[in-house]
Amino acid sequence: MVKQYDIVIIGRGAAAFSAAIKASELSEGKVSIAMVGNGPLGGTCVNVGCVPSKYLIESASKYYYSFKKTFPGIQSNKPSLDFNELMKGLHGLVQTLRKEKYEKVINAYSNVDTFEGTANFVSAKEIEVNKSLRIRGRSFLVAVGSSPSAPPIEGLSDVGYLDSNNVWDLKYIPKSIVVLGGGAIGLELGQAFLHLGSEVSVVEAAPNILPPAEPDISEMLRAHLEEEGMSIITKARVVRVFRKNGKKSVEMVGSAGKKVLETEEILVATGRKPNTSTLNLDKANVNTDSKGFIITDERMRTSNPSIYAAGDCISKKLMLETLAAKEGTVAVSNILGRDESIDYSSAPWAVFTTPQVASVGYKEEEFMKLNGSCSCRVLSLQDVPKAGIIGESIGLTKIVINPSNRKVVGVHILSPYATEIIMEGVYAVKLGLTYEDIIGTTHVFPTLAESLKIASQAFLRDVSMMSCCVE
Repeated sequence: MVKQYDIVIIGRGAAAFSAAIKASELSEGKVSIAMVGNGPLGGTCVNVGCVPSKYLIESASKYYYSFKKTFPGIQSNKPSLDFNELMKGLHGLVQTLRKEKYEKVINAYSNVDTFEGTANFVSAKEIEVNKSLRIRGRSFLVAVGSSPSAPPIEGLSDVGYLDSNNVWDLKYIPKSIVVLGGGAIGLELGQAFLHLGSEVSVVEAAPNILPPAEPDISEMLRAHLEEEGMSIITKARVVRVFRKNGKKSVEMVGSAGKKVLETEEILVATGRKPNTSTLNLDKANVNTDSKGFIITDERMRTSNPSIYAAGDCISKKLMLETLAAKEGTVAVSNILGRDESIDYSSAPWAVFTTPQVASVGYKEEEFMKLNGSCSCRVLSLQDVPKAGIIGESIGLTKIVINPSNRKVVGVHILSPYATEIIMEGVYAVKLGLTYEDIIGTTHVFPTLAESLKIASQAFLRDVSMMSCCVE
């Protein structure tokens, strides 16, 4: 049996959904769309990514900081913790959002047919689903996403480990966890379990945790996490995992020599791999890089002009739900005859630790290499009045500008609510605003978002000698 469609979307996550909806809107429901994939609707973000991780992070944070004294005269609480009930709430939210934001949404589009199963190309114009159904398409969008990738460490598979897909199946809080990888996922989940009572050690091969971040942000965040009790080992490579005395043991080699950590659980957060290995992309004349990520141009077109790709499975630096969704809409817009491209230079990324990290544009070192010169200002959170009001002092805002035209080319924040504040930096980078434009825009006082204005004022004056009302 062979079914024919105008657009065939392989995948069920953010890129796939946004593409199906955008194509339906642009064509007023006149194009026929097939969406093919396996696993729960919604892909990584709603099921095992953004939604459950942020739920765990927020709940763990509320529990942990409720024990801390915040303001003079206010006593801390002593809440109880039922981990199974907490996880039941987490899974309940995931199921609700999957039903309301994905199942109900896609069922409302009569021009979209969904098929559950594993797809692979049999030619450049046809896929096979579960070896029983053939689907032909005029155009294709590959949006199959990615999965956690475990490094080839001796004994790791035999001993067993957690990753960002199966950690949600835990029924208890481990007494101790060794996290392999000091990137966003490792730090977010590591701090969450630290806040819930686990003894957490993070092992990172690079010199700093969170390698994509500005070094001063990485250093300040590390100091804070260590102050909370997290053990962080950088410049270390795990060479072996084994069992000893009923516990898992992680053997590593670093600048300090060989070291072994005993732990109840191991959480692997060392990266992700594209879900492209079973697609038979060679039969569709679609090129990939050495790691299996699909190579696309700025219009999301692959080496086959009738096949596009979007989301975590393509060869790009950032794996973000919102970016995947944008790529999906760009892809189908071009399939339907428009001429759209995507601007990665103004795409923000964030880490939901406490405090949060958010960044957009160039880092200082990157722009120096590109331009030969740059100008930066780093503002301590202690110089932001709202930080004193809410009792927060750990954080900074860094602005990178092009000295030839004073335009903002990068904004980097470590702060409570950094993920909310960063959008002002995004607009500054995207629209080519100068630091004078930020200063000249009235900000609400007192807010943490005002840190961007104060950091911009630091290009003109000593902000430690500045009153709150200076414009």
